[in-house]
Amino acid sequence: MLSKKKTMEALDIIHDMFPEAEAELNYSNEFELTIAVLLSAQATDISVNKVTDHLFQKYKTPEDYLNVPLEELENDIRTIGLYRTKAKNIQKLCRDLIDKFDGKVPTNYDELITLAGVGRKTANVVLSVAFDTPRIAVDTHVERVSKRLGIARWKDNVTEVEETLMRKIPMDRWSKAHHQLIFFGRYHCLARNPKCFDCPLLYMCREGQKRKRKLEKEKAK
Repeated sequence: MLSKKKTMEALDIIHDMFPEAEAELNYSNEFELTIAVLLSAQATDISVNKVTDHLFQKYKTPEDYLNVPLEELENDIRTIGLYRTKAKNIQKLCRDLIDKFDGKVPTNYDELITLAGVGRKTANVVLSVAFDTPRIAVDTHVERVSKRLGIARWKDNVTEVEETLMRKIPMDRWSKAHHQLIFFGRYHCLARNPKCFDCPLLYMCREGQKRKRKLEKEKAK
């Protein structure tokens, strides 16, 4: 596994590649962000933004989501994966916001994760992006990059990856590093066709070195 020093060396390079990395979901307040992140589970930000472009014009408050039949909300988000479950969770979340939190998105982790459809990743994203709380949210991109580079272990679960990143990265860089790791995974270290041979991190990446050795063996045949 990469040491703290090597981890920061890698992150500095990723920072140079994606200095302006930030959330790509469209939203105008913490409530819309929470809904957008909930919808983004097993869906791309692009597909979510297409849906929320209309959704956030129609629904402005938690009450708005509760004032329509579930079937209507389902139809509004039908193009998003797991739309039936997500529609139910949105209405449950809105009910809890009204009943327990005066209609406002809570600003602490323990309360956020009590909301329907809000797990560890969603709560961390909302805290980081909406409330400027230092957090590292581990999605598929962050997990893949962390394991390929050797920052985390292959066998680590999502929580263990998050804890490892928090140990190795200074707190004041958590939120920025989270977005930069996402961008690196989304646009460079792709799941199926990573750009290993154009990668400035190839020299320290165990996955990239493995791919390089495999290619050299094939060429030598």
